[in-house]
Amino acid sequence: MAPMRIQVGPRMSQAVIHGDTVYLAGQVALDAPGGSVTDQTKNILDRIDALLGEAGADKSGLITATIWLSDMRDYNEMNTVWDAWVTPGDTPCRACVESARLASPDYTVEIQVVAAL
Repeated sequence: MAPMRIQVGPRMSQAVIHGDTVYLAGQVALDAPGGSVTDQTKNILDRIDALLGEAGADKSGLITATIWLSDMRDYNEMNTVWDAWVTPGDTPCRACVESARLASPDYTVEIQVVAAL
């Protein structure tokens, strides 16, 4: 079975479906660059919801999540938004790490997820 790609660009696809699994590219706050960690995290999670929906999935099917923060001092602020968004009882495996440099200095959070369809 060939993978199905969503929002294909010259460098990467925003999502790839293979079998019963959807893999999302790392998402940044395209609608909130330079915003607070709260605003960026909310924007990213909205983008994830939209991409999962386009793939026929939703956050209740999350398998894994990787979160990059440009500064671990923002961990609690990001988690406040994450905890309000994630489906209780359906939380994924997760890693959260600090990365001194994300795609742009305007971004302080990046999130990548894998979900079941």
